[in-house]
Amino acid sequence: MPDTAATKDPLLQPLTIKHLTIRNRIMSTSHACGLHDNGMPAERYQAYHEEKAKGGIGLSMFGGSSNIASDSPNTFQQLNVGVDEVIPHLQRFSERMHRHGAALMCQITHLGRRGDSYSGDWLPMIAPSHTRETLHRAFAREMDRDDIDRVVKAFGDAAWRCKEGGLDGIETLAGGHLIGQFLSPATNKRTDEFGGSLENRCRFGLMVYEEIRRRVGDDFLVGFRFVIDEGLAGGLTHEDCLAIAEMFQESGTLDFFNAIYGRMDTALSLAKDNMPGMAMPIAPWLEKAAKFKRAVKLPVFHAARISDLATARYAISEGLLDMVGMTRAHIADPYIVKKLEAGEADRVRPCVGATHCMSEHRPTCLHNPSTGRETRLPHVIPKTDGPTKRVVVVGGGPAGLEAARVCAERGHDVSLYEAAAQLGGQVQLAKTASWRGDIVGVVDWRAQELDRLGVQVHLNRYMEMADVAALKPDVVVIATGGVPDTDWIPGAEHITTSWDVLTDTPTGGEEVVVWDGTGRHAAPTAVERLRQAGATVALYSIDDMRIQEQAYGERVFWKKRLYELKVDPKMDRRLMDVRRDGNRLIARFENEITTEVEEVSADRVVVEHGTLPMDQLYQDLRAGATNGGRMDLDALAAAAAQPSEEDHGDGYRVYRIGDCVTSRNIAAATYDALRLCLKL
Repeated sequence: MPDTAATKDPLLQPLTIKHLTIRNRIMSTSHACGLHDNGMPAERYQAYHEEKAKGGIGLSMFGGSSNIASDSPNTFQQLNVGVDEVIPHLQRFSERMHRHGAALMCQITHLGRRGDSYSGDWLPMIAPSHTRETLHRAFAREMDRDDIDRVVKAFGDAAWRCKEGGLDGIETLAGGHLIGQFLSPATNKRTDEFGGSLENRCRFGLMVYEEIRRRVGDDFLVGFRFVIDEGLAGGLTHEDCLAIAEMFQESGTLDFFNAIYGRMDTALSLAKDNMPGMAMPIAPWLEKAAKFKRAVKLPVFHAARISDLATARYAISEGLLDMVGMTRAHIADPYIVKKLEAGEADRVRPCVGATHCMSEHRPTCLHNPSTGRETRLPHVIPKTDGPTKRVVVVGGGPAGLEAARVCAERGHDVSLYEAAAQLGGQVQLAKTASWRGDIVGVVDWRAQELDRLGVQVHLNRYMEMADVAALKPDVVVIATGGVPDTDWIPGAEHITTSWDVLTDTPTGGEEVVVWDGTGRHAAPTAVERLRQAGATVALYSIDDMRIQEQAYGERVFWKKRLYELKVDPKMDRRLMDVRRDGNRLIARFENEITTEVEEVSADRVVVEHGTLPMDQLYQDLRAGATNGGRMDLDALAAAAAQPSEEDHGDGYRVYRIGDCVTSRNIAAATYDALRLCLKL
């Protein structure tokens, strides 16, 4: 039963809009989660949202930018609500969510100029005026009256399909999408009845909502995900947006606003305004949303990096919002509400704002490997139905911490040994970047969970084969990480690693060359640290794009940071060798495209090329292991139990995970740990 004190929490109070009562004030806003099947919300998509319903969420919105027409194509893994085939999927989806007490709504839209002309049916994009959005690159043609009437009808048809599907409501999206393109003077250059004055620019959107309301009636909620300030010279001001909101509100077609701030037509504006990550403060636009709420009559929802319960509670208790969106927070932990109700808010797995869920691997979470894999991996770890085991985990980075957590949740006797004085491994280096301090939450949460689960954690313990054998384990998980990979470089004895830079205090006044051979965070973090110390830095990279391996939300902030540091990277450069020349070093690079060779003189040459496995303990232990140290990769991929038919003797089994296998990232390390240990 819910904790009595928790039930008085403002976040747990219901909200009634018309006929619908939403059980609490916490929601997940619509987003393109990437789990569609041919544009339909089938099993994977539904299971992903259903987990939030099981976890107690009040309202889950889905279908981030679900398309209503063929000239609004699937540009970023959206749903298609422009065809009747979606209705049975929506009906099954609604039934599943309602069974757990959660409300369900969909966002429907036409992308306008934001679409990709070479997606879907390869149709030309349309917009109020002939303009181009550089992010998605289409040159849109100006809509004529036939286009306007056709799209208005398509909005009504899509809303009807959602109602037929048993949903509780829908919203449309303004911002950089078609309705918003009509509203904004930055994108609407028309001189007819749909352009010019504010009233004229609202005409198309008002027609859309009148048609939607005509098709769905009054017993279905209709909302507007509405930009409250474009933050753009020549765009909509806050005062403009208030005037527009008043017109839509007075039309009687709306039931709520879902407030967003800023633009979405560049990578930076998406990462800064719409979906801010750890480079931005918590809830950066909350006060602006609150100012908007004070000026309108309808309920106001809002989401933008409201990732902690304290901020969410403040937003509701102070009347700043009516519903608080904790979208990425639920990607990290879909059981936020259940934990809050049980008085276990301190156990919520925090969203650290890494934006991995915004990568091409969406919605996979850097912090929670079960997210997006609900049909195969549980969020709540079940107890073992077999004998409990003595499990020894060596290594206290993300892989080792997750392995220890999962094994302990299974009910095994777990001990963890870490050679360093603190847990975290490379995360302790990653957090030193000026805007990446929150990444340590990946470590801190797991350390807290290990303490709760009674796992024995031993620091400053460098383990050798005899040390492990003396513990008489049933299973040994080696997660000892890696060491910088530099031995392959002729002249490696002269170079400095990125780790050296991040663990030492750089010397000011040096001329330093940094070579990025991974496209990850380490090289730009080293550049930042060197520049802050007063060094002159030249950055060279093997890739043809800055910080290529990261999600766009992180990549664009590093790009911005490099501009601020006045470091202009040279791309497509392969490091060939490093040699000494007196008291200087010469780094030799080959241009990957032209094969031109360039020599650069510097005081220091810093190299980032990932890691080599630090696996000596694993190699020592495997000879005595009953499984010979073998990992069945098919079983691992299926999150199935490792086969035991190859075991010899009654000793221990040994496995290795994370960078102890090869150089990858936190998401891969925690994923391997979960799917290995889930069936131990």
